[in-house]
Amino acid sequence: MIENQITDKILKCAYKVHTALGPGLLESSYKECLFYELKKLGLDTVKEKALPLIYEDVKLDCGYRIDLLVENKVVIELKSVEEINELYIAQVLTYLKLSGCRIGLLINFNVAHLKDGIKRLINGY
Repeated sequence: MIENQITDKILKCAYKVHTALGPGLLESSYKECLFYELKKLGLDTVKEKALPLIYEDVKLDCGYRIDLLVENKVVIELKSVEEINELYIAQVLTYLKLSGCRIGLLINFNVAHLKDGIKRLINGY
């Protein structure tokens, strides 16, 4: 399955979760529900995927954790915040670089309309 097909399915699930729950909950609530929906669709999804950081001779086995990794191709970082800022975007770009994935979705559920809370990011751009 190619990344665009995967992201389409992810976004459909995210819209379903947001429609059911609305804004204002903790990030962990949205993560659990989105994880459930993605698994229900049969997508290979890993929650809190450990991401090692390697710098020359230094290796941190669990430097970071990806909220959701889908089909080992798409990184999802979930937020429930007032607004998306540059730090959150940099976080996803770092996860893409460290994981070797090409596509990332930054999804902020704390918005009235979910389309306003979605950023699609591409590794290297």
